[in-house]
Amino acid sequence: MKRRAVNVFNLSFLDIITCGLGAVILLFVLVNAKSAAQRDSITSDFRAEAERVEQEVLAAKKDLVLARNSLEQTQTKLVRTEGLSRQIIEILEQKKIELSDRQDDTLATQEHVNKLKADLKSIEEELKRLRAGAKTQDDQGTRLRKFPGQGDRQYLTDLKMGGRRIFILVDASASMLDETVVGIIRRRNLSSKEKLKSAKWRRAVATVNWLTTQLPSTSQFQIYAFNENARPLLEGTAGTWLDAGNVDQLNQAANGIRGVVPEKGTSLLNAITALRKMKPAPDNIFLLTDGLPTMGASKPWRRRVSSDKRLSLFKAAIKEFPKAPVNIILYPMEGDPLAADAYWRLAKRSRGSFFSPSKDWP
Repeated sequence: MKRRAVNVFNLSFLDIITCGLGAVILLFVLVNAKSAAQRDSITSDFRAEAERVEQEVLAAKKDLVLARNSLEQTQTKLVRTEGLSRQIIEILEQKKIELSDRQDDTLATQEHVNKLKADLKSIEEELKRLRAGAKTQDDQGTRLRKFPGQGDRQYLTDLKMGGRRIFILVDASASMLDETVVGIIRRRNLSSKEKLKSAKWRRAVATVNWLTTQLPSTSQFQIYAFNENARPLLEGTAGTWLDAGNVDQLNQAANGIRGVVPEKGTSLLNAITALRKMKPAPDNIFLLTDGLPTMGASKPWRRRVSSDKRLSLFKAAIKEFPKAPVNIILYPMEGDPLAADAYWRLAKRSRGSFFSPSKDWP
């Protein structure tokens, strides 16, 4: 029998097909794995975007619910407001009716007031006629303040209380306690209560009260007390003019002199310096004093001041007086013979008046 020849490269068709199919499957697996990786990479961004959109949709649904709730509340308030507006409209209509009635009443009242004014005017005219025919008026007359007291005040003083701005300077030094040097020394060691009882000082207080009764009601005034320094009688009014027509303020200023205790030395220069701070300047000045100054701007180093020195202090001080009439009321004082002549010359030069009152004035 003839032996068959063996070929190692001879493969069956089935084996070839199987190998080819396996190769195809392997290739498909490899390609599919790569595609899946690419697909996951591409779709991951879209999934994140989709999740973000879902969150926004949820938030929008929540906002929508809140908006619906707010809308319902607003509608409820709107209904309530409409009800209140109707009530307000009704109230306004009612008030209009009441206002109309009151206007009618006002017109009637105005007519009545006009009639009363006409009657008052006729009464005033009748009163003027009666006053013109009367010989005297009442005790107070046209004075701003009353001044009850003793003594004859109808002296020929030539004190002119006119002017728009009247300044009153009151000497409140220790010399105003008495007319004699011995009396001053004795009284200056007494208590403040006893000092206020001094007859000379009480006359000065009465003079201030009388002067304030003579002030024109349309004028302005100020009252200062001075010794070593000057200060207003009404506290807190330094450098300020007061209205004489304000009776309460006038009474307070006039009554302020009652609490001033005479003490220390006399500086006319410091008093005039305080006076010059008044703006505008006074146009009428009243000076109540009893002698020449004992010091200038500061205390002298000597306790005893001679008459010549006091006169020189006076002359230096009056140079600072503003241009206005200076009316002098000079009280008696022992041991100061040059005072009367010096103050009389000051009054004459300034076109003021000079007056030395008796013990029962004012």
